[in-house]
Amino acid sequence: MKNYELVYKPMGEKAILIEWPEGIDEAILEDVIRFRHILQKELGDKHELIPAYHSLLVIFPKKTGYKEITRQLHKLYTARKSKTVKRHLWHIPVCYEEEFGLDTASLALEKGIPMEELIWLHTAGEYTVYAIGFLPGFMYLGGLEERLFSPRRDDPRLKVPKGAVGIGGKQTGVYPQESPGGWNIIGNSPIKLFDASRKKPCRIKVGDKVKFFRIKKAEHELISIEAAAGVYKIKKEEWHD
Repeated sequence: MKNYELVYKPMGEKAILIEWPEGIDEAILEDVIRFRHILQKELGDKHELIPAYHSLLVIFPKKTGYKEITRQLHKLYTARKSKTVKRHLWHIPVCYEEEFGLDTASLALEKGIPMEELIWLHTAGEYTVYAIGFLPGFMYLGGLEERLFSPRRDDPRLKVPKGAVGIGGKQTGVYPQESPGGWNIIGNSPIKLFDASRKKPCRIKVGDKVKFFRIKKAEHELISIEAAAGVYKIKKEEWHD
């Protein structure tokens, strides 16, 4: 198993940021997730561990000595063994019809492909959750088909609808609530990706996989009602690296 050159940075008196080589790289993310799993067992529930792309933020319950804790963390990293970490593949419904795909037509024209092909390419992918942020529950998903890469809009919208599915650069994602945003919007998902009333508001985690499947407007309306009532269950299956 490859040992990466890690950089340890103090973040105030109670946190340390561990950085792997920079980049959107699934092998690096897997190493981050495995090390997070090890630290969860070694440090216990009182520590907060936040993974993203090529980093892991370790937040301690009290002030800690940077040099000593860095030495301990690095010792745990170099002594780690390859281990499978249970993750999930989530199936998320998306309606790609015209009223939801605000930028689908212009994006397809820019790419020189039919809109149906653009939608097919988006649903054909299996995406990795590299980070959750910007908004609570907003997933940054890597693994987008290269033909769909597209820069963010020059004129960001002041209001992007809740559930909007967008493309920004080399990534795709879903807006969990209404928000300003500059991603290219191609559809809408009716499910709740973030629920503050739950003990764990965001069920999907960094390192999980996501696959979109196409639904019609009538299905979108029905699932919206079920999601609001708390009875819609997102289909998921175990996935191992």
